[in-house]
Parts: sequence; structure tokens; C-alpha cells
Amino acid sequence: MSQIPIQVQLSSLPNQAGVYQFYDADDTILYVGKAKNLKKEGDFLLYQKSRVWKNEGYGKKIHRIKHIVVPTESDALLLENNLIKEYRPRYNVLLKDDKSYPWICLKNERFPRLFPTRRKIKDGSTYYGPYTSMKTVRTILDLVKSVYPLRTCNYDLSESKINDGKYKVCLEYHLGNCKGPCEGLQTLEEYERQISDIKEILKGNFKSSIHYFKGQMKTLSDNMQFEEAQRIKDKITVLENYQAKSTIVNPKISNVDVFSIISDNAFAYVNFLQLSHGSIVRSHTMEIKKKLDEGDKELLQLAIVEIRNRFKSESKEIYLPFKVVVDSELKATIPKLGDKKRILELSERNAKYYRQERFNQIKIIDPDRHTNRVMAQMKKDLRLSSEPRHIECFDNSNIQGSNPVAACVVFRDGKPSKKEYRHYNIKTVVGPDDFASMEEVVYRRYKRLMEEGESLPQLIVIDGGKGQLSSALKSLDVLGLRGKIAIVGIAKRLEEIYFPEDPIPLYLDKKSESLKIIQQLRNEAHRFGITFHRNKRSKAAINSELESIEGIGEKTAQELLKHFKSVKRIKEANLEGLSEIIGLSKAKKIYESFH
Repeated sequence: MSQIPIQVQLSSLPNQAGVYQFYDADDTILYVGKAKNLKKEGDFLLYQKSRVWKNEGYGKKIHRIKHIVVPTESDALLLENNLIKEYRPRYNVLLKDDKSYPWICLKNERFPRLFPTRRKIKDGSTYYGPYTSMKTVRTILDLVKSVYPLRTCNYDLSESKINDGKYKVCLEYHLGNCKGPCEGLQTLEEYERQISDIKEILKGNFKSSIHYFKGQMKTLSDNMQFEEAQRIKDKITVLENYQAKSTIVNPKISNVDVFSIISDNAFAYVNFLQLSHGSIVRSHTMEIKKKLDEGDKELLQLAIVEIRNRFKSESKEIYLPFKVVVDSELKATIPKLGDKKRILELSERNAKYYRQERFNQIKIIDPDRHTNRVMAQMKKDLRLSSEPRHIECFDNSNIQGSNPVAACVVFRDGKPSKKEYRHYNIKTVVGPDDFASMEEVVYRRYKRLMEEGESLPQLIVIDGGKGQLSSALKSLDVLGLRGKIAIVGIAKRLEEIYFPEDPIPLYLDKKSESLKIIQQLRNEAHRFGITFHRNKRSKAAINSELESIEGIGEKTAQELLKHFKSVKRIKEANLEGLSEIIGLSKAKKIYESFH
């Protein structure tokens, strides 16, 4: 049977919610996608040339399309997630988070134990978590054990064995860390009441424990058992201090999941905060590797399902930065102000910090990946046709028109290439004319590169606004380079980026890496130009001081400076020393002038 064309397969999809799967000629699954309407999704892929067909290598591999119809869009979301996890298709996003997380286990036994574990065993025990770090688990267990004495032994504390006196209390009992249920010194009812309070603490609710201890403390005080009352008071303080550290919003905000997303060209970072009784009981950030330029909306949908499944979340409400399709049983809120908005902003900050931390790590362990990512981001931010691997920046320096100079600095792969820096003395411009100076130096720079057959940059950055940018463009026009090299101007006041023939500037995020590289280029060009200008003015001032002496010209002044290095040393030199350099006649004139 002949192969049915992909266009025909796409156009024949049903008008139903569902999931579609792309297979190659070997019947290996390539991609899993979901759709509110499979027919419309097929039309979009076919006629609108979506991201699927931008990647020619991927498009050519698709051999067969299979689909599954489901009742609702939220069902499609869940099915897509399950299929991705089961088959791990090559072109679906990669959720880089497969490590084993720690849990807190409440053992299914008489007088239950509480301990950390990374293995879940189906024996009826209750597991709390998973937690994002063992440090968090230990902190919670330390809190619980400082308030509630629990057994740590693994004895079988059946009623018959306790009554037979099979066990003896251990050191933990004598240290006050256990009440000795092994010898019947603590009743099962009392122990179970402790466990009930501990369950609430593990859910983030401290109210029940604090209320119980306050009642107990009052009873002990009324009976004048002040030492016991003080011990209970210390437990209340421990609970209240821990609760105060974790409470960041209105305590009425309870059982809520918060999600936010930060992304760039290659990766997305989704942060998850879980709130219970106004406290953050869990925070986790997931890194997602993009495969086909997926959008934030699509990635956030996928991450919500994955994270909630992984952490066994039972929250019925979620806070989101924008509207996405979620499970029909969930209430989705997009906060606009107040405490809800602040908690969403906190989630976004967590995602940004995690992203920056990953960037810092990548700079050290994989600098090429870091460079590739930054170059791709600059291409996107500055609307370039290619990555700006070679960038040049120009700056003019003059004070009231004196000693006008210009500087050109060169960056390769986002880093300074100092051996390629160049200074220019302005030759054709009289007076302080920045526009004409910029036109001259840009023309000289690229005329020479073209004559010498050197490579041209992908991007030129001009230190200045629309005026300087227009002057530089005139030179590119004369050289026939207009349109062949991208060029932008950066104005100092608001760090706005100007493009040719576009009156509206671009304002990049102040923390944007693209803006940081442009600022670094501008600052480096300014530093390099100012240093050259300062040296030139200093040299001119020195020469003028010597040349002001009758009978001493520029050549003589340069000979003296070459030998003595400074005017100060020339002034301190004796007649004999001067004579050896420039002869007795001129030496007398200089010596007498300074003495």
C-alpha cells in the first residue's frame, strides 16, 4: 500500500479534542501533541507553517500520523503528559528532573515511627513529600522531634509483647526523647494523639498543636506545676518560631499551588510553590529543554501536570501568570494585586534566581553552551538575521574640539578581542562635530577592511542616538554595505536602542544579557577612546611647554622626552646632561628658561 501524504493525513483529522502522534518510517514515535480541536490543529500545521515545519529535518522524517480522541481539552492535556513520559519522543520537550526525591514516612505499625526515605514501599504507610532536599526533611523532623517524643527503635510493639515485658527502655527514654511505649509507659491513645498533630504539622497546619499545648500549659500553671508548664511553653515557642519563618502571606491562603515560568530560546524554568495555611511548604523549580521553539503557554501546561503528579498535590486552586488549560476540577486564578499577586511574584523571582544560578554554573562547566545561548538571545532581542559573533563598537572623544579622536573596539563571541581594538585621529573634521567624526571613522574602518579582504562584523554598535546612527549609515551607504551589516545605536540617558529608519527605540530589560553586552561594548569603547584622548592631550601640553622656549622645536622636544621621559626630569637635569642630548646651544636656552 502506498504512503498516504502527510497533508492528507493532517486534513482528515476529526473535529474533536484529542492527542496526535507523529511517527517516522521505522514506526518510532517522534512527537506527541494535544489539541482542543484536532482538525483545526491539523489545518494550522498544514497551512500556517507552524514551528513543526520550520525544522526541515524534522518535517521530512514524519511518515505517519496517529490520533486519539478524548472528551475534553483537559483530558487531552493529561493524556499528552502520560504519552510523553511513556515514550519520551525525540522532539518533545525534555523535563530535566529525574532524580530521586526524599520523603517523610509515617510507618504503618503500632506506635508509628517517623523517618526520612527515598524509597516508597506499598505497605500501607503514609508518605509526605516528596521534598526538594534532604536538608528540608531533616529540619522538619528536628522540629517534630523537639516537640513530640517519638520512638526510634524498630521493635514490634504488639500489645502482647509489651504486656509480657519483652522490651526494656533504651537511652532515648533516659534522654527524654521517648516516653517508653515499649514498657507500656506511654499509652497508645496518647501516642496516636501526637501522631494526629504531627500529620497536621506535615501539612503545614500548626494551629491544632499550638492550641493543645496552650491548654496543657494553662492546666499545669493552675496546678502550680511551673517547671512542666515552662517545658510546654518552650514547645509552643519552637512551633511559633518555625511557623513565623514560613508564613509569608495571609494565613487564609491555604492549599494553593503557585506556578510561574521564565524562558529563553533553548530552556524554560517553571517554579512551583505549594502553600498551606499561609506557609510555603514546598518550593521547586524545573528546567525544561525546548525542542521545537515551544511557547510559554504550552510548556507551563505540561509542567503543571507533571509537577502536580510528581509531588502528589491535592490542592484544588492554582495561581498562574496567564490563562492556560488545566484539569477541569481545578480552579485557576490569575492574581492582579494584593497577597495573591505578591506570592506569584515570589514564584517568578525563584524561577529567575534558579535560571541565573544555572547560567553561572554553565559558564564554568560548559562555556560554549553559554556563549551559544547568549548569541541566540542577542539575535532574537535585536531582530538580527544571524548571530552577532563579531561585533564592533565606535565612540568619539573630544573636549571643546581639541584633539578629536575615535575608538573602535571588537568583541568576538561576546568577549573583548583587544588585539583588534583601533584608535583613530580625526583628520577631515574641524571643531567638535560628533556626527561628521562618526561618519569619517566608520568609512575609514570598513573601507580598509574591504581593501584588505578582512571579515566584516555581523553587528555595529554606535555610541549615541539617532544622529550618530544616521552619520554611520551614510558611510555604509557610500561603501555599499547598507543592509549587509546590522547596525544599532545606544543612547546613554535611558539605554534605549535605536534601529535605522525606526523612530521608536527598543528598551531591553535592564537585566537582559543582550543589553549587558551592548553596555560592555559601549563602556569599553569609551574607556579606550578616553585613554587615547587623554594621552594625546597630555603629550600636546608637554610639547607646547618645551616648544614655547625660543629656539626649541617639536623635534628637539621629542628627543628630550624620549630620553628623560618627563618634563619634570628635564627641569631637574643639569646643563651637561642636556648638552649630551641636544647640544650646548639649545641646552643653555632650556636650562636658563627653567632656572
